[in-house]
Amino acid sequence: MAVTYKKLFHLLIDRGLQPAELTEKAGFSANILTRLKRDQYVSLDSIEKICLTLKCKVDDILDFMPVEKEDENV
Repeated sequence: MAVTYKKLFHLLIDRGLQPAELTEKAGFSANILTRLKRDQYVSLDSIEKICLTLKCKVDDILDFMPVEKEDENV
C-alpha cells in the first residue's frame, strides 16, 4: 500500500496554516515536510505529532492507496 498526504495539505489550507508553520508547531524537521509533499514514508512518531498539533485523526491527514503490480510476464 502507498500513502498520500493530500488530505493533510487540504486541511492546512482549510485552517489557514502554512506547511512551515506546521513544521514549527509540531516540532519536526523540514526534511519530514519534504517527505510528506512527496508522499514518501514518514514515521508514526511524526504522524502522531501532526495529529496532536492539528487535533485530528490519522485518517484526516492521509489515505492509503493500493499499489499496482507490474506484469511479471513482460
